[in-house]
Amino acid sequence: MAQFQYTARDASGKAIAGDIEANSESAAADLLRRRNMIPLTIALQPAKTTVNLSMPELWQRNVSLTDLIMLSRQMYSLMKAGIPIIRAIEGLALSTSSKRLQQILTELVEQLQNGRNLSQAMAAHPGVFSRLMVSIVHVGENTGRLDEAFLQLTYYFEQELETRKQIKQATRYPIFVLATLVVAMFILNLAVIPQFANMFARFNAELPWSTQALLASSAFFIAYWPAMIILLIASVFGLRHYINTEAGRPVWGRWKIRFPIIGSVIYRATLGRFARSFGMMLKAGVPMTSALTLVADAVDNEYLGEKIRDMRRNIERGESLLKVSQQSQMFTPLVLQMLAVGEETGAMDDMLSEVAGFYEREVAFDLKSLTAKIEPILIAIVAVMVLILALGIFTPMWDMLNAYKGGSG
Repeated sequence: MAQFQYTARDASGKAIAGDIEANSESAAADLLRRRNMIPLTIALQPAKTTVNLSMPELWQRNVSLTDLIMLSRQMYSLMKAGIPIIRAIEGLALSTSSKRLQQILTELVEQLQNGRNLSQAMAAHPGVFSRLMVSIVHVGENTGRLDEAFLQLTYYFEQELETRKQIKQATRYPIFVLATLVVAMFILNLAVIPQFANMFARFNAELPWSTQALLASSAFFIAYWPAMIILLIASVFGLRHYINTEAGRPVWGRWKIRFPIIGSVIYRATLGRFARSFGMMLKAGVPMTSALTLVADAVDNEYLGEKIRDMRRNIERGESLLKVSQQSQMFTPLVLQMLAVGEETGAMDDMLSEVAGFYEREVAFDLKSLTAKIEPILIAIVAVMVLILALGIFTPMWDMLNAYKGGSG
């Protein structure tokens, strides 16, 4: 849960200010009303960050998605068996192989012993436990079905891991080939072409335009290769910084899903993630507007996240989920028909699971044929480079050989 700063008036009209923990602004307002206070302003309090890590802690790896899957699965089994929550987490802290997770679980035990709920203790570690995970656990605590909450999280994390593997598989091959081509360009321009340049200079031959272009490119690389490497590294770090800024995140999100060939795969994988997490939130009993707010962060794409927030705002104005889904232009007509059926039958959570499965099957099918689509493009790029290299190097060599034969004849 997040921390909010509020100003309100009590029953006597006296102004009051303070902090309150809640899942959202509307939940914070409800809590204040239950305390017989009229909320005036509610603002999210910035998280306090303290840097007190020792050197060994700095080198510990982050908690991976696989660790969270194991944690959720084991918590489900222990809760189902009726083991007290403090004892269960103590046992998991001793058995986990992740030092970072062990440290966090130990801190959770301390918070639970101090009287805090599990969701409140987990919310103190936003870098490990997402708001979506904290909300599901919070609902499980309130409904007395914490075991089912961890079961849902287990299934969600497993699907999330599969989605990430699919996206990495879609991008790994072209990135590897393009990186290899960049390295090959540096080697050719710095080591190979200069050898031929010395040979052409000794023969004082007239060089065609392709050879002159290669020699000019090589001279440029030789003169400026340190600056080029520095510029390349600076560009990578600059791009990473930009896509983590408030202005850069939506631009990067839009660019990812519009990239040729791979973009459509990433787009459908992201929509599958949206449908899966949204359906899980509704099944857990989270209100639709709160669920959309959490899912907007879970999709890991700020461009689509903003569209989802627009859907939430339109639902708050009284529009139906089907209508706001149509307005977002995110989904295909088939998916919209499935959402319409879910809204009519009142089984929206089940229908969203079907939508997620639909997108996941499409992504799996596209990945099987992705290599066949990308290979011709990469082969064409390599062929153009080889053609330019052949014309630039072998054409003057043939000319010099013909001139030598003519002179000797």
